Amino acid sequence: MPLVEQGWLAGQLAGGLWCQVTTIAQTGSTNADLAALAREGAPSGTVVIADHQTQGRGRFTRPWQAPPRSSVAMSLLLRPERAEVRRWLWLPLVTGLAVADALRTTAGVDAALKWPNDVLIGQGKVCGILAERVETTSGPAVVIGVGLNTWMTPDQLPVPTATSLVLAGSSVGTPEVVLAVLRAFEAWYRRWAAGEDLSPDYSRACQTIGRRVRVVVSPDDSVEGEAVGVDADGCLQVRTAGGVRTFAAGDVWHLR
Repeated sequence: MPLVEQGWLAGQLAGGLWCQVTTIAQTGSTNADLAALAREGAPSGTVVIADHQTQGRGRFTRPWQAPPRSSVAMSLLLRPERAEVRRWLWLPLVTGLAVADALRTTAGVDAALKWPNDVLIGQGKVCGILAERVETTSGPAVVIGVGLNTWMTPDQLPVPTATSLVLAGSSVGTPEVVLAVLRAFEAWYRRWAAGEDLSPDYSRACQTIGRRVRVVVSPDDSVEGEAVGVDADGCLQVRTAGGVRTFAAGDVWHLR
């Protein structure tokens, strides 16, 4: 039995963006499951949620695993109709804004963002986000995966820099967190789809902005400088000795 009851969640979300919700106890990868459904014609607003992933992935195909029921994995399918594809770079950032809002309101934690794919509590990573473009017969779609550490204990942390809601002092239930994330995402997504510039909102919520960073673009290419903002396309702007450089992707290290 999954932690999030499918009928309850679908009822809470009825009439909004999310039109098809599936909750399961375990799967290989919710992103892979939803990408397959997208290719079969699943509509925008389809959601797959699992208590446990056995083949979860992060950026650059890094494996991402957690013990059963210590985290929740959810994947969201969207088929943006009017937004230019270049603006899709904003979608993982929109997701981060939604997760941070949901954690602040339901779990009472001081959640913040790290560009482009992480949600932090303090300096610890509580949530990772992975957005993937999927080609389908009805046009391109995007699948956004969210991996959120909920009940993970100290001995279960994959790395010392990770954390969880329970370690941050929260006892909020998984269903309430999932519902809050999906509702918050809908609100932010509608603003993005309407063409609103979300860069001021993101800059206020993001720990990366205003600090010295190293952006690792590839194993042989990294840049250091001060992160000064995100542009209208969601790219990170870094002031270096040679001027301001813009990054659409990359691993970011916060430097002291």
